[in-house]
Parts: sequence; C-alpha cells; structure tokens
Amino acid sequence: MTALTALTALAEQHHLRVIEDCAQAHGAEIAGRRVGTFGDCAAFSFYPGKNLGAYGDGGALVTNNADLGKRARMIANHGRIGKYDHEFEGRNSRLDGLQAAILSAKLPHLDGWLERRRAVAATYRSGLADLDSLVLPEERANCRHVYHLFVVRVNDRDSFRERLSEAGIATGVHYPTALPDLPAYSHHDANTPQSSNWSTDLVSLPMGEHLSDDQVQFIINEVHKLVADY
Repeated sequence: MTALTALTALAEQHHLRVIEDCAQAHGAEIAGRRVGTFGDCAAFSFYPGKNLGAYGDGGALVTNNADLGKRARMIANHGRIGKYDHEFEGRNSRLDGLQAAILSAKLPHLDGWLERRRAVAATYRSGLADLDSLVLPEERANCRHVYHLFVVRVNDRDSFRERLSEAGIATGVHYPTALPDLPAYSHHDANTPQSSNWSTDLVSLPMGEHLSDDQVQFIINEVHKLVADY
C-alpha cells in the first residue's frame, strides 16, 4: 500500500474528501496508476510553463463523482446550470476555447515529452551522482516522476547560479521563500526548520523535452567544473 492509498482509505473511514494537487504532475504515476485518479477530485494547472501548458492561463478539475463534477462546473460558470439560471454566486473560471484547442493539440504528444524529461533527469542523476556537495532529487520506488522541474540543493546558491550564468546556463529559483515564511501564513504557528533552511539552497537546473543530449552533457560538465572550485 502506498502512502496515498493509505491516505484515501483513512479519508473514507472518516468520511473526508481527498483533493489531489496535480498542478505539476501531468502524467505522473504511483504504482502504475496516474495521479489525479486517487482522490475525490484533482486539480491540474495549464500555465504555459507546465509539462502540458496552454498559451495563457488555464486549469482543470477532474473527478469521477457526478455530483462534484456538476458542482464544480456551476462554480466555474457563475453558479449556473443553465442560461439565466443561477443557484449561487459562483465565479467566472471557464477555460477559454482557444486555450482548450491548444491543449487538445498538445495532449497527444505529452507522453513522449514526459519520457524525454525522464531521460534528461536520468542523465543528470548519473552525471552528477559523484558530487557530494550537490543534493539531487530522489525518485521513489514504484513511482514515475515527470520532472516539471529538476531541483537540486547546493551551498552558496548565488555563486553557483552566477558561475553557471557566465557559462551561458540559465537556472531558476522557483520558491525563494518557504510557504510557512510567507506573510499569508504568518498567522500559523508552524515549526518547519527544514523548509526554511532549504529555501536558501534550492536551485532548478534546466529541464525540458527541448534539451538535446549535448546540451545536457554540457550542463553536467560545467557543474563539475564549478563544484571542483568550491
């Protein structure tokens, strides 16, 4: 039993809903089962930078519960089920038709793109495994990671990024502040020393299906040169 199936069993026992956050996990799997199919419903983001991204903002909620599906459609459409028939206030969260068309055209290519991302990650993992000063992401057994990002931990992150930039390699810091340290969550009494400490160490290496083997190897070589000077 995986942690997620244990969680869903616990939720069922206590009559709770499970909502999956799949914003960065299109096509990921746990024990051969796609994420987004474990809970009562799941949310996906189609922001342009995602593995399956539109050309503008977009997202989707998926569910196999007819009542939840109906409620979600109503919330996204001003609380109505038919024209001029509004049962509650709701909001305007309908996916634009143009973005839906773009996503429909890209969807058949997604699995191929994900396999390329996994290949890039595997090359990073083998090529950087001998660097003790670099903490690489781990992939759990029986899980299929889809690598929206390839995030490592390194000391002196600013110097690390600057040196790679000088070599023509762009990096990213996607979450410079841990969630518990944001003003929005200041009212919570959270004891999260690891997230606070790691937020100063995390850096994303280039990741995407567009990367060639030569480009990935160049990045690995430059990281080796950089770390050797530490």
